[in-house]
Amino acid sequence: MVLPAETEERVKRRALNTCSDNLRKVVDVTRKIPQIAEYFVSGDKENAKKLLLEIRAGEEEVVKSRRLVSQELAEIGAILINREDFLRFTNLSSEIADFSEGIAFYLIEIMEHNWNVTADIKTDLAALSSAVLDTVLKLRETMMVLNYGSQKTLERAKDVEIAERIVDEQYRTLTIKVLSSKLDTPVLFLLRDILQMLENSADKAEDAADTARMLSMVM
Repeated sequence: MVLPAETEERVKRRALNTCSDNLRKVVDVTRKIPQIAEYFVSGDKENAKKLLLEIRAGEEEVVKSRRLVSQELAEIGAILINREDFLRFTNLSSEIADFSEGIAFYLIEIMEHNWNVTADIKTDLAALSSAVLDTVLKLRETMMVLNYGSQKTLERAKDVEIAERIVDEQYRTLTIKVLSSKLDTPVLFLLRDILQMLENSADKAEDAADTARMLSMVM
């Protein structure tokens, strides 16, 4: 049975709205990473702990929202031929929230153990976290123009690529700085993991933007 075009447009919009709501929750979590990085710079352990709880609560909301997207797409069924792209977009963006929780946890562990980290490394880490947030915000902009044609989406997706390259440059520079420092081995390992998760977050945003490009061709 061939369904009317209006029905297909309606389910596309329904899928897009559900994915957009999930991404909004991801952005809410990611916004807190530069905040907790600033607490790390200033040594404000108590506020950092409070923020970790907020990040964990936000991550749980992302998990619930991710399940809702899967449920919605299952209900929509075969009428939405590209539903796998919607699911891929949500899975990629949701991973950013997972990384955010890990970043926050490790930063607090460093503070709890009173491991020494030089001021310049702390400052650079805060700058890197802000660059990652900028990449995720540009991903949100890409999602917001998905209904306005492929050209608009391609332009915004290009902005995500540019922002990811900035993250990559900062990540590489800071990684070398950390590895060449005289930090204690435990904090060295934790910082290396934190930097990797920050870079992975930007990578996931870029991958999600690539998926948005594909979605724009059928919206």
